[in-house]
Amino acid sequence: MVRNLTDFDYTFKVMMVGDASVGKTSLTIRFISGSFLEDLKLTIGVDFYSKIMSYNDKRVKYQVWDFGGEQRFRFLLPQYCRGANAAFYLYDITNPVTLEHLPDWTSIIREHAGDIPIFLIGSKLDLDQFRGITKEEGIRGKEKYNLTAFIELSSKTGENVEKAFKDMTEVLFNKYVYINKREL
Repeated sequence: MVRNLTDFDYTFKVMMVGDASVGKTSLTIRFISGSFLEDLKLTIGVDFYSKIMSYNDKRVKYQVWDFGGEQRFRFLLPQYCRGANAAFYLYDITNPVTLEHLPDWTSIIREHAGDIPIFLIGSKLDLDQFRGITKEEGIRGKEKYNLTAFIELSSKTGENVEKAFKDMTEVLFNKYVYINKREL
C-alpha cells in the first residue's frame, strides 16, 4: 500500500515556551530540518511548524508552536494552550534569569492546557564553558515544579535534540495512545 504524504496516525501539538533568545526557534528548526541557522530573528508572536516522523511503526505528526518569549507576547499563550498535548520550557544554561521565569510559564500552561507533560530543556549546551546554571539546578527545577523530564541539549551541534523529541514522543504515547487502548 502506498501512503499519501499527508497520512499520519497521530497528531501532537507541542508548545515551545521560554524567555526570548533561549533557543526555541533554533531547537524547532533543528528538529524540523536537521540544520542550524546562526542568524535567526526573534519570534514575533507565534510561529508554527510541523513534521511527520515514525514511532513504533506509526506515523506521528508534530505541530510545533514556537512562542515569542518577550513579555509583550505572553498574552497570546493562553489561547494557544488549548488543545496542546505537551510543552518544552527552554532556558539558556548561560543565563540564570531564564530559569527564574519557569514558574510563570508553567502556571499559565497548566491553567490553560491542563496536566500536559512539560519538559525542562537546558539549551545552548555547546556553550558549557560559559555555564551560569548547573545541571543540578535544572534537575531541582524539574522536581520543584513537577515537570515530566529534564534534558540539556545543543541546537547548534544537535546534541540530544533527537533524544528530547524521542523522549517526548514516548511520554505522549504512554499518556494518550497506550492508555486509551487499555481502557477499551
